[in-house]
Amino acid sequence: MSGKDLRAMLESSSHLLAFTGAGISAESGIPIYRGADGLWNKYDPNKVADADYFFHNPAYYWQFVRDVRYPALRDAAPNQGHRALAELERMGLLKALVTQNVDGLHQDAGSENVLELHGNTRRIRCLDCGGGYVLEALEDRMRGEMPPSCPDCGGLLKPDVVLFGESLPEGALQEAVRQSRSCDCFLAIGSSLVVQPAASLPMMAKQAGAGLVIVNKEETPLDAMADMVVWDSASSALAGVLEE
Repeated sequence: MSGKDLRAMLESSSHLLAFTGAGISAESGIPIYRGADGLWNKYDPNKVADADYFFHNPAYYWQFVRDVRYPALRDAAPNQGHRALAELERMGLLKALVTQNVDGLHQDAGSENVLELHGNTRRIRCLDCGGGYVLEALEDRMRGEMPPSCPDCGGLLKPDVVLFGESLPEGALQEAVRQSRSCDCFLAIGSSLVVQPAASLPMMAKQAGAGLVIVNKEETPLDAMADMVVWDSASSALAGVLEE
């Protein structure tokens, strides 16, 4: 499909909903989890991303944050794909943005109505006193103690992300479902569309009568039911639409 075809479909929408996965952030240098170069080939997800293991050995998780996640977040900036979605929202075309990503790059690009299904690594909370912090403010503590303790009470800190065994934030999930059932065009970008329950959202939209557009560099399980498939990066596909 050409950029003109994609632009025409987006412009004809009165309720456009975007859904983003790891692919769009990979263009900003955020490592992906799955695939040949994914983090799960180097780190055991049953330790790094499991809630039970976190409480058993929080230092293991925090070492991953200090050595892998934080350096990537510190150096990352929104790319053309992030900025294009923010511009589509400013233009009034994009009504909401649902993301599986936990890096906050959509907000950095200027997107406002962002539904974070898996939380945000940059937000830190103390499980003892309930205090909230930003990850950047804990850089020195991550270097000095492992796991880093709460600056106020010395309690256990945890990034505000959904680990295996934890439920998705109910409010964000409910609103994502409502948006999926209300939109007339569902734009899935940079997602393998295999992680549930998030991957069920485009199917909900399609069943409710919406058009389904998939922008991804690799095939997904939902390509056959999509109205349009664009095998391209988010930056290339979306920046091209705005230029036209």
